[in-house]
Amino acid sequence: MSKMTPQEMARHIGNGLLSFPVTPFTAGNVFDEARYRSNLDWLCGYDVAGLFAAGGTGEFFSLSPAEVVKVVATAVAETKGRVPVLAGVGYGTQIATELAVGVEQAGADGILLLPPYLVFSEQEGLAAHIDAVCKATKLGVIVYNRDNAIVSEETLAKLCEHNPNLVGYKDGIGDIELMTRIHLRMGDRLTYIGGLPTAETFALPYLEMGVTTYSSAVFNFVPHFSTKFYAAVRRRDRETVQAGLRDFILPLIAIRNRKRGYAVSIIKAGMKVIGRDSGPVRSPLTDLSESETAELAALVARLDQGEFAARELAAA
Repeated sequence: MSKMTPQEMARHIGNGLLSFPVTPFTAGNVFDEARYRSNLDWLCGYDVAGLFAAGGTGEFFSLSPAEVVKVVATAVAETKGRVPVLAGVGYGTQIATELAVGVEQAGADGILLLPPYLVFSEQEGLAAHIDAVCKATKLGVIVYNRDNAIVSEETLAKLCEHNPNLVGYKDGIGDIELMTRIHLRMGDRLTYIGGLPTAETFALPYLEMGVTTYSSAVFNFVPHFSTKFYAAVRRRDRETVQAGLRDFILPLIAIRNRKRGYAVSIIKAGMKVIGRDSGPVRSPLTDLSESETAELAALVARLDQGEFAARELAAA
């Protein structure tokens, strides 16, 4: 795949499923490059429009800036242009701009700008932060509206006016009114990405608002389910989507909601369940218990026996 412009990258990822590969660690908490390469090569065999290296599910928050660049460089080298690689960038403005430069040099195709560390700020400050990152790179930038970094439609419009490489908006808050205002204001100037955990739960209603793609964490360990679920969403097959939610997503959420931080931990546990053990999560997160991992294993084992699988087989 030849290098895409920011606009081409945005259009490409808007037409398919996205995912955030986990970052594997050894028992000693060191980046496991060999396992990461193996996982990426396997995932590239499925129909995915983009992979986000060192993203939220990739434990960006636990990686040093040097590790972020190394993870991204490894993803670029292993995917070999088969899919676009977008890089997580975040923290304060100084670190974020340095990371933007680093991941561009590492060969990333785009940037997901995660919320700045800890602080809450006014729209003027958020705009200055986003503007600085956009101007530090030629890559396409996607703003992640979440937690302490929620930009209004006015702020987003002004940023887009001054930064042609600001090409995407990822929603992680679920404010339907704000999402509607942004979409009506910006139209097809941006690609819209669903980013609520777990994104599959909101995929169908968000599609009606122009959000054509979302980031699937479970794609890491059940890519066959994730791609078929996304296809059902795009064809607006409500019954099949609901079956997938009942059979897998909602039971998985029930396990995820037991402890804080399990949104990442449960994906690492899923990798272990399918025989692609990618090591533990880094602190301050904690891993699932043995009994919870066993519950997840049973859920995965039943996936091909439920209503969702039956409906997909009938639709094939």
